[in-house]
Amino acid sequence: MQQNQRKEPIEVLKRYWGYESFRPVQEEIIQSVLNGDDTLALLPTGGGKSICFQVPALCLEGLCIVISPLIALMKDQVENLRKRGVSAVAIHSGMPYPEIDRLLDNCAYGDVKLLYLSPERLHTELFKERLKKMPVSMIAVDEAHCISQWGYDFRPAYLEIASIREDLPNVPIIALTATATPEVCTDIQDKLEFKSGQVFQKSFARDNLAYVVRPSEAKPEELVNILKKVGGSAVVYVRNRRLTKELALLLHRKGIRADYYHAGLEMDKRNQKQEAWLKNKIRVIVSTNAFGMGIDKPDVRLVIHWEMPDSLEGYFQEAGRAGRDGKKAFAVLLYHNSDALKLEKQYELSYPDLKEVRRVYRALGSYYQIAVGAGYGESFDFNLIEFSKTYQFEPIIAFNCLKLLEKEGWIILSDAVYNPASLKVLVNQDQLYDFMLKHPKLDKVLKIILRSYQGAFNHHIHIREQSIAGFLRVERSELQKSLNLLHKEQIIDYRPQNEEPQLFFVNGRMDAATVAFDHTGYNFRKEQQRIRIEKAIHYAETEDCRSRLLLAYFGETEATACGHCDYCLAQKKERKLNQKDYQRYRDKLELVLLREALPMEDILASFSPKKKEIVLQTLEYLLDEGQIRQKEERFEWQK
Repeated sequence: MQQNQRKEPIEVLKRYWGYESFRPVQEEIIQSVLNGDDTLALLPTGGGKSICFQVPALCLEGLCIVISPLIALMKDQVENLRKRGVSAVAIHSGMPYPEIDRLLDNCAYGDVKLLYLSPERLHTELFKERLKKMPVSMIAVDEAHCISQWGYDFRPAYLEIASIREDLPNVPIIALTATATPEVCTDIQDKLEFKSGQVFQKSFARDNLAYVVRPSEAKPEELVNILKKVGGSAVVYVRNRRLTKELALLLHRKGIRADYYHAGLEMDKRNQKQEAWLKNKIRVIVSTNAFGMGIDKPDVRLVIHWEMPDSLEGYFQEAGRAGRDGKKAFAVLLYHNSDALKLEKQYELSYPDLKEVRRVYRALGSYYQIAVGAGYGESFDFNLIEFSKTYQFEPIIAFNCLKLLEKEGWIILSDAVYNPASLKVLVNQDQLYDFMLKHPKLDKVLKIILRSYQGAFNHHIHIREQSIAGFLRVERSELQKSLNLLHKEQIIDYRPQNEEPQLFFVNGRMDAATVAFDHTGYNFRKEQQRIRIEKAIHYAETEDCRSRLLLAYFGETEATACGHCDYCLAQKKERKLNQKDYQRYRDKLELVLLREALPMEDILASFSPKKKEIVLQTLEYLLDEGQIRQKEERFEWQK
């Protein structure tokens, strides 16, 4: 029998993505995986990491298992792959057992090419049994830094990944991350048991991205000032949900089209806001760090941080969402002296007393009425505020206790997970027909659902309640009453839409007194976090090239000064441009740009080539001072 010829990566890229060529390093990474080598890919945010495992997955026969801790990102990638005609599924916390069972069946016996799953699913008996029947071609580990206690986002469930390699001895693994220090890179390869390891790293340098730290006693005024100086799409990152709304309203009052975004909003609202920003109906989105992951908007000109994140990894990843199109963009940090004190206080709160951690764990068992030994493999809706109020915890203390329990491997606490409404018909067709004859009002509801969706007699189907309500010309709440009545009558099994965060007991509920803590690991992670905070504060307060400092943190110690961060520009101004030259070229630029807005090449063409450096410096100062504004790659004089 003739063996199927393996597809060529470039043909797969053209067919499914429509690109004519790979970005730098992508092709080498893909070829390494196809050669059967374990591979570590270090690519900055926006560097095209997903292509590096999705393309080889489509070149090889069989199934690629993709492990990711980010449920929203998993869902986003699966949806995008399906739009391209690729069969992909995702399994995560919050999904009902029958649906997981059905999807794993499809992976074992169907034509699924990519299976995305969260790491806690790896050690469940259901997955282990089905894994034996899956034609696995490769394993992809996204956000691979999560496997290392040296990293800023350690997740114990990631340590389970190496165990599945025992069942798949000849299957290559690719690990991908955008934020790994040299220590983390070594640890990733060790923990994933790389055999013939290949490491590929694209420089984290972003020549088009200017890093700026702006010391400010009045951040709201500074924020407005920056957004008025620099045109184009922007993201403003803040730490708390309340501030997202306050700043968006402030910007709106100042004539800047802005909206706010955080994980506490309903999914429909989040989608509407995200879509408006992507289509440039909204210029600025003010958000917590819930925004931006997996969103590919190349023309973001400005990312502003209201406060310093607690690690340079987090800052680098979020700042890197600016300028993915390769054009000039800015990453600005607004910094006040009190910000360092806030970071240090946050650090102290992040490592609560272990007695308090046990108290929170004991309260979880009471909250869900789960007996010791029960709860294994189940996901529970979790509302932090309600839980804290019930047991009189400070919400921030309770949250940090839960995060510590997560890092110790006792629970998993996900962000808000959107699970659409679903239903399954529980009776046969004859019984359903009899019921519909007797209940004409419910008959209409059932007919619309059965005409619009296939498979409801065999398994749970996802339904769009708003669309069904529209067909019936009723309010959504009225439809939900009908569905609940059908559920009560045991005609259907109806599961309402759910957007709560999910809590998952990794080994079932334990007696709080027997919950053990790894004191050595706890102290190690605490010390590493202290070091990360010190490095973050150093970035904000030091007088050095911002880009060079960031690159050195990620192991690129030979980097030269970037020439366009706030420090480098100040140095240029101090060293090279005297007041006389500045005034002369400022006046000439005013005359040129008052006539019309011009792109950079036309501006430079108006001057002698020998004066290019002085013209560029003068432009930078005028931009900084608000005399010139950049709009859609053209520079215009502010009248």
